[in-house]
Amino acid sequence: MESRIKKYVAECIGTFVLVLMGCGAAYYIDDAYYMTGVLGVAVAFGLAVTLMAYAIGPVSGCHINPAVTLAMWIRKKISAGDMLAYMVAQCAGAFLAVFAFGGILGANFATGGYNDVTNLPDEFAGLCVEIILTFIFVFVVLGVTSKKENSSVAGIVIGLALTAVHILGIPLTGTSVNPARSLAPALYNGVTESLWVFIVGPFIGAALAAFASMWFHKETAESAPAKQAGKK
Repeated sequence: MESRIKKYVAECIGTFVLVLMGCGAAYYIDDAYYMTGVLGVAVAFGLAVTLMAYAIGPVSGCHINPAVTLAMWIRKKISAGDMLAYMVAQCAGAFLAVFAFGGILGANFATGGYNDVTNLPDEFAGLCVEIILTFIFVFVVLGVTSKKENSSVAGIVIGLALTAVHILGIPLTGTSVNPARSLAPALYNGVTESLWVFIVGPFIGAALAAFASMWFHKETAESAPAKQAGKK
């Protein structure tokens, strides 16, 4: 029981760091003095997930994203109970982050980092963006974590993947690819219009990535005996 609680606390802390650093940087994206910009925000998200991958990865796997957790459940890497507990912990961490940042900057602070579709034709376009970007990100996560020998570089690769999807996605939707990361800032700011896009889209993209990953890994597993037989 204690080990499971450690996993949930780790997911809460990891998501807290991700949202605090990423959405905190997004608050200054248009600030002429700090000049954070799209690249700065993308790097902030990428660095946050890289740091947490090495800090809490050995404890919980460092999902810090309900979409990743869903994909791991589909891949039968975690139980349904752990999946739900992870998601609750991740949302708790995200809310703690926005309230912490809001508390630091003052009661009148409106946190940055919430997502919208104002730069797109409609919500369906935003949904497509989130499905595609989440698919790419989660597909990379599942691929690089599929082999133990990748453990030393997995955090770096995952961080780069998150940075890449943010560089493209920030001008389009602000980039979610993470329902917890979208839910907390949206509710904190009272900006719930189109919020469903940033919850449904990542979950669909993650599920598609999980099924695609299963197909690739199945092919690899089936081809291994044939290669071994050919060597005899």
